[in-house]
Amino acid sequence: MSRPAEPRGGAAEPRGGAAEKPDLTLAQIVNMSLGFFGIQHAFEIQFARMSSIYEKLGAQPEQIPLLWLAAPATGLIIQPIIGYLSDRTWIPSLKARRRPYFFVGAVLGTFALLFMPHSSSLWMAAGLLWVLDASINITMEPFRAFVADKQNTRQRPTGFAAQSISIGLGTILGNYIASLDVLASFPGWARFGPTSMHLSFYLCALIFFGSVLWTVLTTPEYPPDNLAELRAGASRSWGEALAEWLRDTKDCYVNMPPVMRRLAWVQFFTWMGLFCMWIYYPVAVAHNVFGAADPHSPLYDEGIRFAARTTMVRGVATPLFALLIPLLVRRFGRVETHSAALFISALGLLSIPLLSSPQALYLPMIAAGIGWASIVAMPYVILVEHLPAGRYGIFMGIFNMFIVIPEICVSLGLGTVIMRLLGGNRALGVAFGGVLLLVAALITPTLRKFEKPSHA
Repeated sequence: MSRPAEPRGGAAEPRGGAAEKPDLTLAQIVNMSLGFFGIQHAFEIQFARMSSIYEKLGAQPEQIPLLWLAAPATGLIIQPIIGYLSDRTWIPSLKARRRPYFFVGAVLGTFALLFMPHSSSLWMAAGLLWVLDASINITMEPFRAFVADKQNTRQRPTGFAAQSISIGLGTILGNYIASLDVLASFPGWARFGPTSMHLSFYLCALIFFGSVLWTVLTTPEYPPDNLAELRAGASRSWGEALAEWLRDTKDCYVNMPPVMRRLAWVQFFTWMGLFCMWIYYPVAVAHNVFGAADPHSPLYDEGIRFAARTTMVRGVATPLFALLIPLLVRRFGRVETHSAALFISALGLLSIPLLSSPQALYLPMIAAGIGWASIVAMPYVILVEHLPAGRYGIFMGIFNMFIVIPEICVSLGLGTVIMRLLGGNRALGVAFGGVLLLVAALITPTLRKFEKPSHA
């Protein structure tokens, strides 16, 4: 996909450091963030339904984390590669650098979503999850670098906050779709799919593709600063390109900024905790709150749908808190804002085993939404000021490995050790995630010495 060449039509577009780039209008920020709205639908339908699909296909509680392994393992491989390639891509005819990756990932992910509800075995479902998460990673990884490419230093907190708002809105609608018993309300829709679950996947697939396509078509990109370097390397063989990628990746690891090393620990505990919530919260609601024993019972399906309904509230809390992030950053600083948000979300997950009323579940999901708004924005805001401009993509790819590595640890460890110690109690599995988020909140203040002014 990498086609380095000189841009046509001169160099009217801004290039160089973030300070040289003009402020974007609100419409431009919305357009470039809308793709995340669609990406979140792909995430939310799998979070809401994958564990229940596994249970319906016969999976036991200790097997579920291992069946989710495909998702983080794919990210571990895909993210640094896509980050590196998107740094070195410029297609003159399209004036595109990151957007081709958005589009290809959206196409592949849409097909995976359409086929997922038709899974007839555990391994078919796990295989489609692998395809889906590979596709999401191809789409999502360049989006982080996209903000750094497009916005100056002063506007970056706003840009990442806009992504948080898009993610929150995607969480609301994605979980609303997952919570619907569509055929009960619209019996005529049965001609489009055999069950409400099938229709939920279909709707999320369409929104995923349409939203990413909107960003691709409406948001132009600036040419990269290193066009001469890319042009010089255009004639290299695949072997030479791979060798250079390995050298560059090794160099980035060895010369990782100190703030990135410290953030890696924050991310490690944060994403272990989040993964526990995602894989166990829906089935914990069905089993521990609704008391469903049979995954094929109407009561179980009611619990799964109610879990999605409460997660909608998490989606409401996310954009609302995201709107406050720039104000909180100016008042308290980036590090303090992020630490407080992690602490609040940790308390929410820790409360899950103590709740027996379905209505009480809305409160911990509000807390989780506050944490989520900061998690998808503040680590990147803290980090990006310390990265070299020409290597945003590869460093973001490496940084995102500190998301997938802890998820792999959960997949390989939680099912075989922790869930056995917890007696297969899914609600305690969610609370264990709260403990991990609490550790992340306590580590975060050590980042204070690296914080730079936001120029806001």
